[in-house]
Amino acid sequence: MSKVSFIGLGVMGYPMAGHISKAGHDVTVFNRTISKAEKWTKEHKGKLAKTPLDAAKDSDFIFTCVGNDNDLKEVTLGENGLFKSVKKNCVYIDNTTASAEIARELYKKAKSSGFQFLDAPVSGGQAGAENGALTVMIGGDDQAYKKAAPIIDCYSKKMKLLGPAGNGQLAKMVNQICIAGVVQGLSEAINFGLNAKLKMEDVIETISKGAAQSWQMENRFKTMINDKFDYGFAVDWMRKDLKIAMEEAKRNNSSLPITKIIDEYYAEVQKMGGNRWDTSSLIKRFRK
Repeated sequence: MSKVSFIGLGVMGYPMAGHISKAGHDVTVFNRTISKAEKWTKEHKGKLAKTPLDAAKDSDFIFTCVGNDNDLKEVTLGENGLFKSVKKNCVYIDNTTASAEIARELYKKAKSSGFQFLDAPVSGGQAGAENGALTVMIGGDDQAYKKAAPIIDCYSKKMKLLGPAGNGQLAKMVNQICIAGVVQGLSEAINFGLNAKLKMEDVIETISKGAAQSWQMENRFKTMINDKFDYGFAVDWMRKDLKIAMEEAKRNNSSLPITKIIDEYYAEVQKMGGNRWDTSSLIKRFRK
């Protein structure tokens, strides 16, 4: 059993921390909205901390899963940030989807302070977090990865070290670029089929067994047809992720023409009031 801190109990972090607790580890949680942390401690075996600094004290492993770079800086380097209390040889794992730049910054600061850091963004959505079946893309040192892998395994179905610090975040950008394109293609296809008076449930059942198959097709086609968009990763968060990817693309001289267009489509969805709709809501642009 390890002493674990988990900071950030949002849609993803809440069940992820729960899986670590259920595996028998001694978990201390922190969340900015204290009521959510209190609710977590009533549902799971664990303790509540008042600040990230307090949460991180004496922990063998520290996890964060917050909103963006600014949130991450606050809980790590802020006045009550966890970096002020991390013990030597601890491994700090960040599950936030953030920039590669901040991942590299935190890696350097952690190393100079005598502990280890892994950037480890996740994919799989709310369902993946609740089922303990997330994909984890990891950047950092091999020693830290091997040490943290048994804890990360509590909430993952696939994890892989993909190179030095920042590479986990870069891989997550690749992931989000792929998802955006797939969801747009699926939206266009379903709209086309409905306009052609096809029975799309039967069509998708058939083509999903061929080359068109995707996770989005398997898990979202019914809700897209039925105009239901309360099933996971929100449009606001997708736009945040795509912005990170497009900013990185400028730095590494990559062209992302389709991603840029789809980001603009998501902006249209936001104007329709779909900020918290899941990402499959791209189809709403066609079927208002």
